[in-house]
Amino acid sequence: MTIAQDIELLIRARYPLLYIITSEETRVEDLLLEIAAKRQKKLYSWSCTTGLVPSGTSVQISKQRNPATREPLAALDEVIAHVEPAIYLFKDLHPYLSKSNFMVTRRLKEIALHLKHSHKTVVLVSPLLEIPAELEKEITVLNFPLPNREELTALLHQILADVQQFKNVVIDLDSDSRERLLQAALGLTLGEAENVFAKILVKSQRLSAEDVGEVFAQKQQIIRKSGLLDYCAAEEFSCVGGLASLKDWLGKRVVAFGDEARQFGLPAPKGILLLGVQGCGKSLCAKSVASLWQLPLLRFDMGRMFGSLVGSSEENVRRAIAVAESVAPAVLWVDEIDKAFAGSQSSWGGDGGTTARVFSTFLTWLSEKSAPVFVVATANDISNLPPELLRKGRFDEIFFVDLPAGAEREEIFRIHLTRRGRDAALFDLPVLVKTSEGFSGAEIEQAVISALFDAFAAREELSTAHLFSSLRETVPLARTMDEQIGRLRAWADGRARSASNRILNHEA
Repeated sequence: MTIAQDIELLIRARYPLLYIITSEETRVEDLLLEIAAKRQKKLYSWSCTTGLVPSGTSVQISKQRNPATREPLAALDEVIAHVEPAIYLFKDLHPYLSKSNFMVTRRLKEIALHLKHSHKTVVLVSPLLEIPAELEKEITVLNFPLPNREELTALLHQILADVQQFKNVVIDLDSDSRERLLQAALGLTLGEAENVFAKILVKSQRLSAEDVGEVFAQKQQIIRKSGLLDYCAAEEFSCVGGLASLKDWLGKRVVAFGDEARQFGLPAPKGILLLGVQGCGKSLCAKSVASLWQLPLLRFDMGRMFGSLVGSSEENVRRAIAVAESVAPAVLWVDEIDKAFAGSQSSWGGDGGTTARVFSTFLTWLSEKSAPVFVVATANDISNLPPELLRKGRFDEIFFVDLPAGAEREEIFRIHLTRRGRDAALFDLPVLVKTSEGFSGAEIEQAVISALFDAFAAREELSTAHLFSSLRETVPLARTMDEQIGRLRAWADGRARSASNRILNHEA
């Protein structure tokens, strides 16, 4: 059942008070106009600036305003006074539903009893859910969904029709490009989508699939305003060296968020858990997934979730999840999840159970989420991972990211030398690969940077000798933490899938 059918059913069943949670008043009002016309009812709208007026009254038309009903009590009295079948849309009434305005709450409760025996319905629309205890049994709450692909498609068609008269505007959209643009716009309100499409047309005098970045910038504004998640810059997928098995897995799911995948019967990917040695590219992979799939990348900082008030931490997690779902499809990166939820099993004795409750809230969402939010979680220490997190159904796959093998180290050297303007063919890569055995990708990068400093200080061009010397001076983490890495490999063998095309515990 669609939201329109649900609202119409409740109105026909004479539910007295409906509370719709959304910031899109215009979409709600348009929907109620259709329902009112279909049910042969009038539609009135109220705000604290216009009073109770017939729906559709322009803000410029002062003669149709009703100043006497700007006060909510007067407007509610007017609702009772009307005898004809009608729907009354109250916009942003929630500030008046507080203890300091108990008369408004009481009047609404009395109206609810009156409306049950009439053909009138009061609809409250607000971006926030604030219901006093006195009205909990009288109000029916509805979440108004963001526009779906069909509504965004209709908006885009309308915009394209409007700009056809301008000869200097170029529309370069085939079916695939249109799909990518609409995919990026999912999660925006109709107003936000219209604004960003108009901005693109005004800025570049064209509209194409290359403008997906502008749509992501609009989503970035939503993330910034929430204050709970970070919008991160994605890394190019070509910057990831090795990890062929993980790359292949991700590459097969590039088109998994489109309509064609839904029609084929595929669900949206849920997420992956990346376990492994520090500095081997887990965070880089999380950033590159967003680039490969052309989705916004959000960073979930667990430390930001914890508040001082009882219950505020769980509420922050729910709000962060709601923000992530509102800009979906998106990639949600949870870095070092083992540290974020460390001690959740013993939380009741330490922090009053806050960590345990936050962990439970997050786990429940991982299992039951339907929004296309792909979660990439990274972890270094499996001893801190609660067993509930590893259960099938939380993630699509668990990958183990080991130290890079010889061929992978060569690829990593090529990537970092090329990124710094050097031709990798001019270096003795076999020697460097052999010297760097046991090095992580991050350690190889730092060795290249250190060699660049040495060459620059000596006023020489970077050479194999500089790199060789830098590698010899570095003590890799694999030596200082050999026991921990061995334990991690032993745990991953048979429990996780190798991110590289090789058997765990063996150098390729």
